[in-house]
Amino acid sequence: MLSNMQTRRLLLVCTALLFAAIDLVYKSFAYAEFHHARTPYVTLLMGALIAALVVLVPRLPSNIAAVGAGIACGGALGNLVSLLAWSQGVPDPFVIVGATHGLAFNLADLFAIGGDSVLLSVVILLGLQRRAALRGAA
Repeated sequence: MLSNMQTRRLLLVCTALLFAAIDLVYKSFAYAEFHHARTPYVTLLMGALIAALVVLVPRLPSNIAAVGAGIACGGALGNLVSLLAWSQGVPDPFVIVGATHGLAFNLADLFAIGGDSVLLSVVILLGLQRRAALRGAA
């Protein structure tokens, strides 16, 4: 039988793989006029971030935190695989054009932002719920 932490880690990894797959399938079929390259350091940083989230977040007593981290990891993993798979860099099929500037992004970027928002919200709520214990620990 899996422990609660192992169950949350499995939930995180499965969520990450699902969202990375959604991103990669979409990028495979969508036309992207814009691409962005990344340095090898950013590639290493994305890999380290994914590993840190997979190791640390399941320690939180929340399945929602694991799902949020999984969505964020799926976005990071989608961009990491895209960076390695597309020679021009990560494709950005969505473009918002303004009068003087534009913004190009992909589903993985949205997943990373959305997952981080869920994760941070849960961490704040857990901190508020346990503030007395946190004050006593300091």
